[in-house]
Amino acid sequence: MGYKIGVTPEQRLDQLRKFAEQKPGDPFARYALAMGLRSAGRQEDAVREFEELVRRAPEYVPSYLMLGQVLEALSRREEAARVYEAGVTAATRAHDEHARGELSQALEALRREGN
Repeated sequence: MGYKIGVTPEQRLDQLRKFAEQKPGDPFARYALAMGLRSAGRQEDAVREFEELVRRAPEYVPSYLMLGQVLEALSRREEAARVYEAGVTAATRAHDEHARGELSQALEALRREGN
């Protein structure tokens, strides 16, 4: 009888880091790493990875919503609003109405909470 040994969160992050290093031009690789960091509770590290992703691949629309959410969780509301606004622009350029709607809703909710 064999036992399957699970992967620790840190091992998973190491795998995701290697994946991102091996595929520096692949936005999904960096997105996966950023999401892994977020899931591991490493919010500041996740912000850095999402910001790098936005810098390298501004057309990769999913990164804006996730970055904005992490910034909100860190109480960096003004930065989150700027990210959501940039995401709305990116989604509009990409003709991604679903993402545009999600980003617009996130921005509106953030603004409502600020009042």
